Amino acid sequence: MTVIASPPSPPRTPVPSPRRTAARSGSAFLAAHPRARLGLLLSAPLFWLAAVYVVALALLLVTAFWTTDTYTGQIRTDFTLDNVITVVTDAFYQGITLRTVGIALAVTVIDVALALPIAYYMAMVASPALQRALVVLVLTPLWASYLVKAFAWRSVLSSDGILEWLLRPLGGHTPGYGIPATIITLSYLWLPYVILPIYAGLERVPSSLLEASGDLGGRGWATLRLVVWPLVLPAVIAGTIFSFSLSLGDYITIGIVGGGSQMLGTLVFQDIGAANNLPLAAAIALIPIVIIFGYLFLVRRTGALDNL
Repeated sequence: MTVIASPPSPPRTPVPSPRRTAARSGSAFLAAHPRARLGLLLSAPLFWLAAVYVVALALLLVTAFWTTDTYTGQIRTDFTLDNVITVVTDAFYQGITLRTVGIALAVTVIDVALALPIAYYMAMVASPALQRALVVLVLTPLWASYLVKAFAWRSVLSSDGILEWLLRPLGGHTPGYGIPATIITLSYLWLPYVILPIYAGLERVPSSLLEASGDLGGRGWATLRLVVWPLVLPAVIAGTIFSFSLSLGDYITIGIVGGGSQMLGTLVFQDIGAANNLPLAAAIALIPIVIIFGYLFLVRRTGALDNL
């Protein structure tokens, strides 16, 4: 038997090790340190947030303690509490503040009353296909322009609008322009922002708890009050943060449907534009900021901020 010898294998060429570059070193470091990777990813948005929001808010706070020269209209950087004292103690500004807070509270109550049954039906009753359709319908108004929706309500609430045409045969009349029209329009504008957090909160309620409540003899109302409501309350408060804060700082809607009424945002707009008194406008703007921070401080332990 003839044995055929196999040809000798060619010599192996050593594989060169990769070059150690700065990019490879940085990639290896980030792969081994997830916190550093997360910090690098968040650095750009955090820088933008600090530069645009925090710094702007700090400058606004500082500007409130300056004054405007009566003769030249130039801003004087002399420290004074005159603007803040005027805004806090003057009866005119106190009345505007109470009106603004009252409008914001009314809008919040109306939106919560409307959002609760809508969100409950979407999360607990509707089929998956209908649920998706309802979510789209809730989001659809957000695709339209703010001004278009506000002017649409101006047309509806006018003396010759469709609301007057519907109510006149029944002996009613449109509320016209003023505080009621402002509340109606703002309630419509911010309603989706209240529905969505409540809907998300209801979706997170475990079905096992509802079944356990039924097995223990809990009726529908008792289950809602004792099981569902405590779990969904943080989501409801999250929705109120949206509606209350957005209404508190609004100045466009009341200019469109509010008639001669004013809110804090209106005064800020007028002082910056027509009156050219930026320090006084900054002092007025501090009022809703303080109110919002106070509200957030009160609800911080309810878990509402986690639902935003």
